[in-house]
Amino acid sequence: MSKHGRILVAMSGGVDSSVAAVMLHEQGYEVIGLTMKTWDYATSGGSSKETGCCSLDSINDARTLAVNYGFPHYILDIRDEFGDFVIDNFVDEYLAGRTPNPCVLCNTHIKWEALLKRANKLDCEFIATGHYANIRQQDSGRYVISKGKDENKDQSYVLWGVSQENLSRTKFPLGSFAKADIRQMALDMGQEELAKKSESYEICFVPDNDYRAFLKHKVEDLEDRVAGGNFINSQGMIIGQHKGYPFYTIGQRKGLGVAFGEPMFVTQILPESNTVVLGRADELERKEAMVRNINLVKYENIYEPMDNVITKIRYKDAGMLSTIVQEKDQMRVVFDHNVSAIAPGQSAVFYEGNDLLGGGFLV
Repeated sequence: MSKHGRILVAMSGGVDSSVAAVMLHEQGYEVIGLTMKTWDYATSGGSSKETGCCSLDSINDARTLAVNYGFPHYILDIRDEFGDFVIDNFVDEYLAGRTPNPCVLCNTHIKWEALLKRANKLDCEFIATGHYANIRQQDSGRYVISKGKDENKDQSYVLWGVSQENLSRTKFPLGSFAKADIRQMALDMGQEELAKKSESYEICFVPDNDYRAFLKHKVEDLEDRVAGGNFINSQGMIIGQHKGYPFYTIGQRKGLGVAFGEPMFVTQILPESNTVVLGRADELERKEAMVRNINLVKYENIYEPMDNVITKIRYKDAGMLSTIVQEKDQMRVVFDHNVSAIAPGQSAVFYEGNDLLGGGFLV
């Protein structure tokens, strides 16, 4: 019997999840590695070269590490579930004029569910991932996610949707380490190539970061269907023509294809009329936002106004002081100062200090 029990570790083949698996192995857990095949270009489109977490090289790297340390490794094909839910949602959101958050959906509805389902079959009490975040149980019994030690790598933003039930069986071994520490650990393990692996910031199924090309591949005749829509200003005057509303995002300035004599930004997308509204930088600013599909982590409800909350409206956002209050199944956010480029479909994530209060999708 192992010292701490059996744990299923999600292994992408990257340095973070690999070191997490070895760390738990050396702590005395009975580790089982699992690599999830979430997509491939044959079904999803994109560039011709597979890169990142789902490439054959990455899967082989994860398996080789497991063999070297003497613990089992499995590959789980969840391409159908992933494609039906995450990719279809990604396309639908852009066609609805919103900017999707596929990593949040994948964590909430696909990866955690797939991991726990397999963990149950393998008699694993816990699952673990290489996310830079921390988790603890409060006296109330609720599980709380807090920011990882490395502010530059903190990934709590994409974890707001994970349920209490799933958090109760989750471990984040890297939460108290900086990225530099993890790379050094890989070197100390004799894994020089692993230690030098580059970061991947793109959406996994759009590794060339060209979401427009991806949409064109997925939606037949999309370019023809949406070409020739109007750019209008905030007064409703037509000021140019665009290539199709799904190819623009709130806050976008570059790549508009029209010169206006002053910097202009996308301030609104109107899919019903294939119209894109442009304005000056100050026209992007808002003082309030509504958030739907909320999932609360630290507290069960927040029906009384809660101030001094830091709200982040995008992954690399520093966050803004705000007051939040729950209104039925939505959250109203009133920012202390104006914020720019609130994009419907993106996540709004709430923090009390370093603790994750919860999050949802911007309306």
